[in-house]
Amino acid sequence: MELFMVNLGMSNKGFESNLSNIETPNGVVVAEKPLKPKQIKPERVDINVLKSKLQETESKEFKKNLIILTSLVLGLGVLGVYLSL
Repeated sequence: MELFMVNLGMSNKGFESNLSNIETPNGVVVAEKPLKPKQIKPERVDINVLKSKLQETESKEFKKNLIILTSLVLGLGVLGVYLSL
């Protein structure tokens, strides 16, 4: 038991000596620096570019809907002519 107590006392003494050696200097002034030195600004979006993109997509959708509607009308016309004969 005494051997264990001696080893325990030695490890505590070494730990205490390590703690006493760590000191921070008091005269040093720490300048506050931002984590990111350059702030990222979001790029501005031109409203005309957004409008043109929207018009392009609406134009494509309109053409697609027009083709579908035309094919349905032609299909009904052909079916009506076929059934009337």
